[in-house]
Amino acid sequence: MIKIGITGGIGSGKTVVSRLLEVMNIPVYYADTEAKRLTESSPLIKEKLTALFGKEIYKNGFLNKALLASLIFNDKEALSQTNTIIHPEVATDFERWATEQNSPVVAIEAAILFESGFDKKTDLVITVSAPLPLRLFRIMQRDGLSEARILERMGNQLPEEEKIRKADFVILNDEKQSVIQQTLLFLNKIS
Repeated sequence: MIKIGITGGIGSGKTVVSRLLEVMNIPVYYADTEAKRLTESSPLIKEKLTALFGKEIYKNGFLNKALLASLIFNDKEALSQTNTIIHPEVATDFERWATEQNSPVVAIEAAILFESGFDKKTDLVITVSAPLPLRLFRIMQRDGLSEARILERMGNQLPEEEKIRKADFVILNDEKQSVIQQTLLFLNKIS
């Protein structure tokens, strides 16, 4: 089984590429979505987050997202500790999920693929790239965030140049080149 990692900065279009792979019958594991699910359902994550932040971190069995966000927003150490709790569980869940797929190729989409170490669980990495002004426009349209807030979020991710350098394949999502053709080219190279 070939495991593909899909990453890119916020607004790059990594989900577009992921959805294309799904249309081409390649199962995709969405790490961000699954991390949220596991944070609510994993007894181990609940136990460790509660030990780290106190029992107020879960309210009626559900993660108090506003409290967690306030605790990790400007505290890199708290963020790092939180990631150290959640990322290994997501990696284990991805491995379990991959074994359940009836496909010779699977993929994992993660904005922080390299930062989380998920790239070590893959055979190949695609970085989806887009020009900064286009990324900013997309996020402002999609999420209604200010440019300053988006740049702040981008600052918490590995720089795009670094993601490109570490990738095995780059898909440019600049609205000039066909993302479909680039995705097909990648699939032809690995088949």
